[in-house]
Amino acid sequence: MRKESRQYRHNNHSVGSATVHLVWIPKRRKPVLVGDVKLRLSQILTEVANENQWIIKALEIAPDHVHILIEHDPKAAINSIVKAFKGRSSRLLRQEFPQLLKLPTLWTHAYFYDTTGKVSSAVIQEYINDPHHA
Repeated sequence: MRKESRQYRHNNHSVGSATVHLVWIPKRRKPVLVGDVKLRLSQILTEVANENQWIIKALEIAPDHVHILIEHDPKAAINSIVKAFKGRSSRLLRQEFPQLLKLPTLWTHAYFYDTTGKVSSAVIQEYINDPHHA
């Protein structure tokens, strides 16, 4: 059994690891996250993560949902992380892909989150990268 090597963030007054597994879906769970939309969504999520110094540990974009495992600064609230990802991606994707304007909004208001304290990040990463999403 291999022990997972943990990398910790060192801040002025803290050392630790904050990782969250997020899942969200398009409005009406429409399978619109395909082709160029999927590619562009991946780029947008990467840009948002980089700007905020978050690390994407795993990302899977299925036609009707998004899974992302994010290592983030402990000061970042989970709802703010979700808002950053969903807000920018909705605005840009709807500007760039007019067919997405048929939906009243791109994303539902809801999302799933789970911090990775109970299960190792490696287990969640394996789940996200499993080809069952195809």
